[in-house]
Amino acid sequence: MEKIVRNYLEIKSLDELLVEKKPSNNCSLEKVSSNDFQLNKFFYKQIGKNHEWVDRLAWTNKNWIEYVSSPNVFTFILKKNGDIAGFFELIYHKNKSEIEIAYFGLLKEYMGKKLGAYMLSEAIKISFLYNVKRVWVHTCSLDHKNALKNYLSRGMKIYDIETVNIKSA
Repeated sequence: MEKIVRNYLEIKSLDELLVEKKPSNNCSLEKVSSNDFQLNKFFYKQIGKNHEWVDRLAWTNKNWIEYVSSPNVFTFILKKNGDIAGFFELIYHKNKSEIEIAYFGLLKEYMGKKLGAYMLSEAIKISFLYNVKRVWVHTCSLDHKNALKNYLSRGMKIYDIETVNIKSA
């Protein structure tokens, strides 16, 4: 058994956001068309293989299509010099007036270039456009070593911590 620490973080106002500026002019952020499930699947597998993202590996194309077709799921991709570099998925929980950053990550070759800090700033800004009371995310000890630091550096606060045991592969 392996112990995994999961941190839940939130930010309740755009005023609390510590913005990271765009690292260069050759970066762009684009909202993905809701019918393009292949991008979500690609990022999930490519980024997730380094962090033991396994929940969606058994999903069929139909599962992916249903997920990305939800009117409450928004996917954004970060491009650097026109090449895809990272992504995030937002899930709008209208009944709770909140947005969850469901998945967030960069492809390995784009790490360590301040892109994650910028992308997170933008994810939080975009989330508050939906007039929500809070934006939240969870990260765990399997995620990138700088993930928790990035969330905290943008002004998010830990509101819960749990330790779970998982079977080692």
